[in-house]
Amino acid sequence: MSALLVTPLFWFGLALKIAMTASIVVMASVVVERSGPFIGALIAALPTAGGAAMIILAVEHDARFIAQSAIGSMVANAVVPLFALTFAILAPRRRLLPSLGGALLVWLAGVFLCRLVPWTAPTALLANAVVYPVTIYIASHYLGDIKAKARVTLTGRDLAWRAAVVTLIVVVVTGLSSSIGSYFSGVFAFFPVAMSSFFIILYTRAGGAAAASVAAHLQVPLIGLTLGLLAVHLLAESIGVWWAYLMGLAICVAWNGLLWVWKNRGR
Repeated sequence: MSALLVTPLFWFGLALKIAMTASIVVMASVVVERSGPFIGALIAALPTAGGAAMIILAVEHDARFIAQSAIGSMVANAVVPLFALTFAILAPRRRLLPSLGGALLVWLAGVFLCRLVPWTAPTALLANAVVYPVTIYIASHYLGDIKAKARVTLTGRDLAWRAAVVTLIVVVVTGLSSSIGSYFSGVFAFFPVAMSSFFIILYTRAGGAAAASVAAHLQVPLIGLTLGLLAVHLLAESIGVWWAYLMGLAICVAWNGLLWVWKNRGR
């Protein structure tokens, strides 16, 4: 780990993760306070720290490696809804630390168990197809309806401490993931660092019920990330890694756009 810490690529990757994650998390937390949990969930479901990690992988490895790593990311993304659902169940009744700690324990247990399976793209897609309907159904009981708060005002200090929380978590997770082997390094690329930071900010700012509502709303938007990762796996070797990344991101954004249109279809 010490040798890795002195490489410019490590520091570049760390800075990229911090910049991408902090900007999205801070933006999503502001949106939740002013526009409600659904729009905030759409923003929070976009690839941030995971996207930054994939960019670094593309610098270091060839297209075949990226295509295979996308399978591991799909598996990791099948565990994320369990993380969000656990937090949605615990947050209204428990304090922040046991709520977030319980959710992280569920995520860690899930990824450790996933290591026992020789994953392929079809089996990873099947895992997502099995997990998401179940978690979406259970989470529907925790959606709530957090009212918009147009009166909320934000100062520079308020935004700064939110970014600082995200930065601290990203630094810790990145430092740990650099010394735990190839499988878990790939899995930890999609460690829910952005969501953890997001939940910390919302819980401390708006309370457990508001944070739980956003966690419940995250279930359906996260499907777009699975579809985007599948596109990266299928396209990386045929059209190139960067074009595959662009297509994957476009799918994530388009999925969330469709969800927004569907949500507002009656207006």
